[in-house]
Amino acid sequence: MKIIGIDEAGRGPVIGPLVVCGVAIDEDRLEKLERLELKDSKRLTPGRRKVLARRIKKIAESYTVSIEAKDIDNLRAKDVNLNEIEKIAMKKVIGHFDPDVAYIDCLDIKPQRFCDEMESVKENLKVIAEHKAEDKFPIVAAASIVAKVERDSAIDIIRKEYKDVGSGYPSDPKTIAFLKRFTYENLPDFVRRSWATVKRNM
Repeated sequence: MKIIGIDEAGRGPVIGPLVVCGVAIDEDRLEKLERLELKDSKRLTPGRRKVLARRIKKIAESYTVSIEAKDIDNLRAKDVNLNEIEKIAMKKVIGHFDPDVAYIDCLDIKPQRFCDEMESVKENLKVIAEHKAEDKFPIVAAASIVAKVERDSAIDIIRKEYKDVGSGYPSDPKTIAFLKRFTYENLPDFVRRSWATVKRNM
């Protein structure tokens, strides 16, 4: 039986992609993943995340869907909200792996409604979706870690050209200072122009 975990990195930032990751493993190999004692990626240092991501990829398969800032903006302009954008990516992950069971970090206030929608992607798919699933299920923690490493890599590329862009989060003064260096029309492609933070500070 194939099991997958799905999580994301980069929902809130105004800079960089939203990365949705799936990690898949056969049920009889799940214990090997559990031995890594995985945690939510936000509670790990960048160095530790990289080490664990390499180990995860040796034990399990991984697949990421990276949604760039301009694609997020284009979808939002068509009234597709961030939850729907993320669900589109999650459905791609499910389609890629064709699993029997999927553990997902729930983004709906009603987990059962979310499970029903995700289960419609594939016949006989069982979805277990909970809030903070990365703290409860190692397979989701694994997806969280790989997604964060992938997003960090994308931000590192941005920093090589633009130096200090801060954390990318709207609450970061360095990020706001970076955005103010540009007019709205001249913002780099990796900035989510549809974010209220951008509109307030331009």
